[in-house]
Amino acid sequence: MRFWALVLVLALAACSSPSGPQPAPLPELKESARVRALWSARTGDADRFIFEPALAEGALFTAARDGTVMRLDAASGRSAWRVSAGTPLSGGVGTDGRMVAVANEHGDVIALDAANGERRWSARVSSEVIAPPAVAAGLVLVRSIDNRVFAFDAKDGMRRWLYQRAPSSLIIRAPSGIAVDGETAFVGFAGGKLTAISLANGGVRWEATVALPKGGTELERVADVVGDPVVQGKEVCAATYQGRVGCYETASGRQVWARDISSLTGVSLDARYAFVADDRGTLQAFDRTNGRSVWKQDKLANRQLSLPQPVGEVIAVGDLEGYVHFVARDTGAFVARYATRGGPVRAAPLPLPGGVLVQTQDGALHALAL
Repeated sequence: MRFWALVLVLALAACSSPSGPQPAPLPELKESARVRALWSARTGDADRFIFEPALAEGALFTAARDGTVMRLDAASGRSAWRVSAGTPLSGGVGTDGRMVAVANEHGDVIALDAANGERRWSARVSSEVIAPPAVAAGLVLVRSIDNRVFAFDAKDGMRRWLYQRAPSSLIIRAPSGIAVDGETAFVGFAGGKLTAISLANGGVRWEATVALPKGGTELERVADVVGDPVVQGKEVCAATYQGRVGCYETASGRQVWARDISSLTGVSLDARYAFVADDRGTLQAFDRTNGRSVWKQDKLANRQLSLPQPVGEVIAVGDLEGYVHFVARDTGAFVARYATRGGPVRAAPLPLPGGVLVQTQDGALHALAL
């Protein structure tokens, strides 16, 4: 696993080394909107992993490296329950509002009752899990780092099916999860592949190539899909490291558009645009209809940005120093900034009704609004 992790380690080390590219200074905000802190709470430290919170039916669910799993009220931040999974964890939570699923680097999968945190069942997959499981359609879907997707019955944890690809010798060690739409799971893999999998039996509906590996060395040929594929309407979009961002028809896999870019965090969507932070810290917006570049914001270079998340009329994105930057959705201009003072913000900001939630690497939760 150390060899597999090499690419992301090199990418992050290049920005933090004294001899490498240095983070851009914080841009001056001449006219800044006021960011309101709605509430704050604490979960647990993330260590070297990334823990993304999840929202379902008015409740927030979070996890931490020490095995802590929490349910909080999304409006107030008040804790409903806090339990231990009984093992250190290595990725965020998946939930449908009735069940919560977490996993660790040994392949252990633990399912909890969302109402009270009681353990329902446990199962095991073939290798490390660093992306949140997906809970949908009576299944718990788990993507392991060795290019496999396991489907467990949500009621009893019995395995329903397994989808697998040949493992790669060198991959991006970054969460790459599962998006579910209707009766299909969309999953990104090494080699730039985006696959649509039937929830009924694990069969392949279609496969698209987001990016083709190219280059003279094995490192240069890494072109993994990173982050979760994202579905909106009749399209599913995905981004790769050293490759492209592209959108595809959910029914057929036909490419709608694609543009060259290299990302470590993936792509997000709203009704009009696709948003990507490239691996050098430039934020970009693309027209959803044809992939045309709408704007670029390069003032956050080398700040190791999180996935940019659309929240109403702004885009929220975190950085390595714990700042949350808000830029205008239509222009990319800076609107506001908030200092969490809680370590890097690597997890994607999570939209809330009337605001956005940020989870820092040291386990602080901040619900914010403009």
